[in-house]
Amino acid sequence: MEKKVAIIGAGVSGLGACKHVLAKGFHPTVFESRSGLGGVWSKTVEICKLQSPKEYYRFSDFPWPHSVQTDYPTQKQVLDYIQSYAEHFGLLNHIKFNTRVVSLAYEGSSEDEMKAWSLWNGNAEPFSNKGKWNIITEDIETLVTEVHQFDFVILCSGMFSDVPNFPEFPPNKGPSAFNGKVLHSKDYSAMDHETAAKFVKGKRVTVVGFHKSALDIAMECSAVNGAQHPCTVIYKNEHWHSIDHDVYGFSLQSIFLNRFSELFFHKPGEGYFGSLVATIFYPAVWAVSKIVESDIKRKIPMAKYGMVPKHSYLDELNTCTNGVMPMKFYDRVEEGSINLKKSQNMSFCKKGLILDSDALVNADLVIFATGFRGDIKLKETFESKRFQDLMVGTSKDSVPLYRGIIHPQIPQLAVIGFLSSVGALYTAEMQSRWVTELLDEKFKTPSIKDMVEQIKKWDKFMITKHAGKFYTRSCYMLLHIFYNDVLCKDMGWNPRRKKGFFAELFDTYKPSDYASP
Repeated sequence: MEKKVAIIGAGVSGLGACKHVLAKGFHPTVFESRSGLGGVWSKTVEICKLQSPKEYYRFSDFPWPHSVQTDYPTQKQVLDYIQSYAEHFGLLNHIKFNTRVVSLAYEGSSEDEMKAWSLWNGNAEPFSNKGKWNIITEDIETLVTEVHQFDFVILCSGMFSDVPNFPEFPPNKGPSAFNGKVLHSKDYSAMDHETAAKFVKGKRVTVVGFHKSALDIAMECSAVNGAQHPCTVIYKNEHWHSIDHDVYGFSLQSIFLNRFSELFFHKPGEGYFGSLVATIFYPAVWAVSKIVESDIKRKIPMAKYGMVPKHSYLDELNTCTNGVMPMKFYDRVEEGSINLKKSQNMSFCKKGLILDSDALVNADLVIFATGFRGDIKLKETFESKRFQDLMVGTSKDSVPLYRGIIHPQIPQLAVIGFLSSVGALYTAEMQSRWVTELLDEKFKTPSIKDMVEQIKKWDKFMITKHAGKFYTRSCYMLLHIFYNDVLCKDMGWNPRRKKGFFAELFDTYKPSDYASP
């Protein structure tokens, strides 16, 4: 009997999973709550562009069209590319749009039986004659609910959507104390561009946050209102945002994304020799980080405005918090249409926000570009309280998954897209390949005990040797090839994807290197 696989989400992770599940002969159904595909790319602020060069944000076997000449495509170009991928591989017929997944309920072994398992799913295999997943869905337009049953579920709902993250406020000093309007960046991004411009026009806008969405929204507000009604950006920490991926004529990818560079970084489970090499050559890595920092400061007047971070560029990469700043952002700061204010704490009053030292920021509109709670969205998908509790990681943004994909104690289910790296698409497709090889029984998972130990080992590594005090979620920006090697070895693929010793050591690794096993 044909095995049925449910995929939740039709963003880049869900589409990649659908394509590879189909290629293995299974029957996939993709549930998407929106009316169209693309996930976070379906609707963004007007000036949003890809942050990674497009050669690192692509499906392995589907190149960008020649018509896209820029290295950093616009939101429309990215969405068109994703749409073309879905059409090319015949994925649209497998997608149920406007269909929200209300909950997942596992039907099969009891909780006591599952607790006694020594192997994932009881047999270290992806399917079970006894176990099924019941998926309750709701039609967004008619509100009609249905129950569907599947043999396996792949969660591709993503970390950066749906459940907004807001700071905590002192009692009676939250948004309800404010006479103006408060919204999250997701609400602003959901507006069409003309509506968004009218919404902020003539208002004193404050944007909270200092990553990509915050900077883009601030740029749009400043373009509408100018210096007459400057946009205030409130941030906790400075960041090493660059305006491109070029460092004194060399690309960042050529510096960090090759095997030679990875020799100088500690890795989970490394042996004595690997640890020794990484330790000895750390000064060289530190020096490269300082060179990158000097190039960023050369291009951007960070020092002039007190925006040079106290942490290193290396720390930024280790936590996947680096980004590309909108062009001419500091020109807007110079002309006075954007004001920058640092504060570790904030609270609302009738007139606006009160910052550290009781400084008042008068505002009519406050937009929180403070990210999302993907972990909460993931947990709340499950009907079982036990499964919800199992998804709690060591930090609010981390999820305890083996290989960043499956939970040792949740059967017949995989999660794709909860690991940060060079590019969301790049990593998600590799994870999709791993899952579909697992579904095709090309390999088996180790024991639950071994998987739990692996998760603890990798988590400890992230906290002690990789991201340190900046750790919030699993990030393998500087260990991208290492992570792909681990997945390749599991699948029985040759992890060496280049031709020749020097190419293997010094060439940059790209998604196209993994187009075939």
